[in-house]
Order: sequence, then structure tokens, then C-alpha cells
Amino acid sequence: MVDAVSSNAHASTFWRDARHMAAENKLTLAAAIILLLFVVISIFAPWLIPYDPLAVDTSAALKSPTLTHLFGTDALGRDILSRVAIATRLDIGMAIGAVALSFIIGTGTGAIAGYFGGWIDAIIGRVMDTIMAFPLFVLAMGIVAALGNSVENIVLATAIINLPFYSRFARSEVNVRRDMTFVEAARMGGNRSLRLLTFHIVPNILPTMMVQGSLNLGWAILNAAGLSFIGLGVRPPTPEWGIMVSEGASYIFSGEWWTFVFPGAALVITVFCFNLIGDGLRDIIDPRRRT
Repeated sequence: MVDAVSSNAHASTFWRDARHMAAENKLTLAAAIILLLFVVISIFAPWLIPYDPLAVDTSAALKSPTLTHLFGTDALGRDILSRVAIATRLDIGMAIGAVALSFIIGTGTGAIAGYFGGWIDAIIGRVMDTIMAFPLFVLAMGIVAALGNSVENIVLATAIINLPFYSRFARSEVNVRRDMTFVEAARMGGNRSLRLLTFHIVPNILPTMMVQGSLNLGWAILNAAGLSFIGLGVRPPTPEWGIMVSEGASYIFSGEWWTFVFPGAALVITVFCFNLIGDGLRDIIDPRRRT
């Protein structure tokens, strides 16, 4: 009962602080609204788009933006607006999947390493050091090249290269808290190590981990788009922002600017919004900002 009351109090405080920060920081509020719009588009895009994103019409190839095709058409006559909208679901979905996977595994391994220490900490630490020893994007390229450039493998590769960030952060936070008074009290109350970690220590580090996750979402989208840009991402003709920017880049000097500007703008705006929301979450959990 006490835990439930405490949980409700923390939730109430969080949302009160969130409302305060939204009123104080209009830029973060605008980012949240724009990102919500992207999420709505990703969910309802199949019913909102005016054209089939895969339909080829060579007679309408490389048409500039008009009322018929608001974002113009690409080299195969496909409607860019429809392709950008459909790609929103894939890009945001891959980013959320990768971050969720790395968040869960990284937080779990880091918490175990920080709490138990010793040889467990050493093994987990060496694994994370090995991942960090490689240039992360190059490592992602190697994983996708070895496993195949499917959506699942892109998500897996992005999750693997993000693991050390969560694991190291969770390890340091748990290492600081494992001997605190509330943990000792819970231990004396008969709670075993797994229960201590799950219900007493990890919930206390989740807010700061969520900030890292929000910031990491933007990087995950860039990673997936970067793989697609160099030909190791999602296979054409699947609509994806990185592929569209790559295809449109060949028309930079011939004047067909719309082929890369609109998918590139969607990519930049989404990443920018994720970063702003991460900054906003950091302000919410910062005691100096809440006073």
C-alpha cells in the first residue's frame, strides 16, 4: 500500500513538473507536438497518403512540387509525399525497437554488474569495452553486412552498438545506490538481491535512463538512415528516409532539389525533436530545475 502511494506521488510530481517545464520551455513543447504529429502520421499513413508509394509512373518522373504532388515526384514518378509519410512508420519503428532492446539489455546487465561487482562486473565490462573499441557506425555496418540488410538486423545492429551507453550508465548509478540507507533497510526486511534490484534500485535510476533513451532515439534514426544511405539498410523500393536521400542526392546539381530536401527535412526534424525532448526530460528530473 505504501509503495502504491509512493508511486502515485512520484507520478503526480513528474507530471506537475512536466507541465511546468512545458509552460516554461516553449521550444520543448513545440518539439513534443511535432513529434506527436509524426507518430500520428506513422500510425495512420496508409489511410492518409494520396498515392501508392510504390506505384511507378515514368510519365510523371521528376515533377516539381504542385498541388497534385505536394512534394513532387522522384525519378520513377513516385509521389514523394506518400513515400515520406510511409517511411515515417519504418524509421521511427526501427529506432524505437533498437532503443528498447538496448535499453532493456543494457540496463539489466549494467545493474547486475554494478550491484554484484567482482568477476561479473569484469566480464560485462570487458564485453562493453570490446564493443566500444570499434567505431560504432563501422561496427553496425559489419553486423548488417554479415547478417543481411533486413529491418530486424538493422534494429539488432543499432541495439548492439548502443548497449555500452546504457550498461555503463546503469552500472555507475547502481554502484552508487547499492549501499544506501533505503537499500540496507530493504535488505534487512528480507528482500533478496533480485528483488532489491528490480523493485528498489532500478526504479530509482529509470528517470535518468529515460533521458538517455530519448536522446538515443534520434541517433538510432540517423544510424538506420546512414546504413540505408550507403546501401546497407532497408532494400529499395521500400520507402525509407535514408534511401530517399541517397536516391535524391544524385539530382543535387541538376536542380531537382525536392527529391532529397523533403525526406532529409523529415529526418532532421525528427532527430531534432527527439533531442529537444531529451533535454526537456533532463530538466524535469533535475532538482535544481524543479525548485
